[in-house]
Amino acid sequence: MFHSLKERYEKNWCRKDQLVRFVQLGAITAVEYKLITNEEYQD
Repeated sequence: MFHSLKERYEKNWCRKDQLVRFVQLGAITAVEYKLITNEEYQD
């Protein structure tokens, strides 16, 4: 899931608010969120 979301984010096919939801659902971790966006996850 991480690699797919990272690729989508880099292509602007996925927004930060969507990634936040994936963290909330447990699909990715807060660490993975930071790796994708280069920003700390804010709950």
